[in-house]
Amino acid sequence: MITRYAQRNLTWVDLVAPSTAEVRGLMAEFDLDPVVAQELTSPSPKSKVERRGNLLYLVLHFPAMRATHSRPEQEIDFCVGKNFLITTRYSNIDPLHSFAKAFEVNSVLGRGGAEHGGHLFVGMVRDLYHSLLSECDRIHEQLEEVEDRIFAGREREMVAQISVVGRIIHDFRRTLEPHKLMLESLEPHGEKIFGPGFSYHARGIVGEYERVRHTLEHLREWLSELRETNNSLLSTKQNDIMKNLTIMAFMTFPLALIVSLLSINAKHNPILGSEYDFWIILGILGLAALCFFGFFKYKKWL
Repeated sequence: MITRYAQRNLTWVDLVAPSTAEVRGLMAEFDLDPVVAQELTSPSPKSKVERRGNLLYLVLHFPAMRATHSRPEQEIDFCVGKNFLITTRYSNIDPLHSFAKAFEVNSVLGRGGAEHGGHLFVGMVRDLYHSLLSECDRIHEQLEEVEDRIFAGREREMVAQISVVGRIIHDFRRTLEPHKLMLESLEPHGEKIFGPGFSYHARGIVGEYERVRHTLEHLREWLSELRETNNSLLSTKQNDIMKNLTIMAFMTFPLALIVSLLSINAKHNPILGSEYDFWIILGILGLAALCFFGFFKYKKWL
């Protein structure tokens, strides 16, 4: 599917899972390199930045929330020329819808500030990074909820939740890891096409990326601390359970031994067979249990 947007002398063409025929039409219209046109027809496994004459070609992968997407990442291909920008994607990406609405409003009001395709590309990537910061805010809220539940005594339930949040953060960091190298390579290529003024905007994109990266690093450290705290609380509870079970076993063994001794059908058993023998044995057991209990309390084992 092809959607076109125009603003002054700039054209933005947004492709969603384009067909070969659609790409061929754009190749003829915008004089695209055949290699670039071929790559637009299918997803690319790796990020890249290339300059093809007066065209800047980038492939960037952005994280996607698992709640709304089956894959942890989404690809966007950018073909940036002096008077046009072509984006190719293979799934719906919400920030691009928001960018398209703002682009149309600015076109109607005549408030477009982009002078060339490089400016349009910079504004779009900034919006994408801002959307990632919003996703980081949602992860922050999830970690706050996990923290509250941990200290509410629900440590066992939080083991799975911590793993889920940890996987989201891992996918975010893994997907964004190649971006810094790609963005640093963008500056010299962009200068040759859009002039020396493009360097300022390229460094601005790197700054936006660093904000996202630092936020993710903070979330990762916070998650690690919560995991350690949760594991410590779980270990403490398990140790308490094992201690109580050990004490119970230690108490019941002597009591069982006493019962066995008093139940021996010996010729001169002083208790067995006498009047109230059951209550006497029961009293002895109760007294022994109280003695054990008092000893454990004295040793502060209970």
